[in-house]
Amino acid sequence: MGEPRFLVMGCGGIGGIVAASLVETGYDVTAVTTNTEIAAAIEKNGFVLRGEGGGRTVRGAISVGVPARAFDYVLLATQPPQVEEAARTALPALADDGRMVCFQNGLCEDRVAEICGPARVLGGVVAWGAAMLDPGVYDRTAAGGFTLGSLARGKAPDPALEPLSRALEAIGPIEITDNLAGKRWSKLAINCAISSLGTLGGDRLGALMPNRFVRRLALEIMTEVVEVSRAEEIRLEKVSGTIDLDWIALTEEEKAAAGSPGLFAKHSLLLAVGLRFRRMRSSMLSAIERGRPPAIDYLNGEITARGKKHGIATPVNDVVQRTVWELARGERKMGVPLLRAIFEETGPHGA
Repeated sequence: MGEPRFLVMGCGGIGGIVAASLVETGYDVTAVTTNTEIAAAIEKNGFVLRGEGGGRTVRGAISVGVPARAFDYVLLATQPPQVEEAARTALPALADDGRMVCFQNGLCEDRVAEICGPARVLGGVVAWGAAMLDPGVYDRTAAGGFTLGSLARGKAPDPALEPLSRALEAIGPIEITDNLAGKRWSKLAINCAISSLGTLGGDRLGALMPNRFVRRLALEIMTEVVEVSRAEEIRLEKVSGTIDLDWIALTEEEKAAAGSPGLFAKHSLLLAVGLRFRRMRSSMLSAIERGRPPAIDYLNGEITARGKKHGIATPVNDVVQRTVWELARGERKMGVPLLRAIFEETGPHGA
């Protein structure tokens, strides 16, 4: 493989910044969006970047359809509900030795593997945040990089990981893992709490985490994810090198406790996470605001479905999944009172 050619499927916050950054570093990049308004804005003004790195404009190729040429990497940067359609659409443009790379939250690699085969799938766990403020206008809301890996376990690293890593280093630090499933599930635990509660609360992380009952809901959501992951025989990994999900999961004593040093430490950690990522806004919330289906079935829905398979109760994830759909249908109103209602519905809780 010479200098790789990239096809970026999706021009939301992550896709737009990835495409623009690869163009800036000299790669052959084509971005694809099904949204004609976004395509027109980028065609006219380029990718307009704000936030980290200062304001700048990057001129790059944008298309509303997949070009009739071969690409070495197809970077799937859509929301999870659109990932399978995006993979099928891009498959004819994937080079014979090319790879599809899943940047979605959730467990999308297995879904894409059914379309193009597991040997042609890589995972890219995204550890930074971004938002599209207006069509073609992007704001990076949190620093970070990627963790890259393949579906193969116990084998030599996929040789396609090294050139991908080299290209993505312009965006942030890269880690290559031999435990992609563990990385995915650990990030899933965070997203099931942070993204879903951010959607229901209708606000950025920094505004929600000071509420103790919101932190308690987050702890209970993550605890249910950890319990299901153990049944799935997943070896969890630390998130961002610091958040240990096995530790943060509530013990049986903490589930009923009125307070303890362990609970205090876990609440303190969530407060620190809220401060670090205070500008981060749920992409699922943005999807609902644009009239698109939320990714809840790919996050908390994965936990409820797999919990049922293993006979593990997941009451908080169940209620969160149901309530996000009610919100998307216009049956509920987002905000802190909605989070309080979920807290009361799923109680009693410890502290």
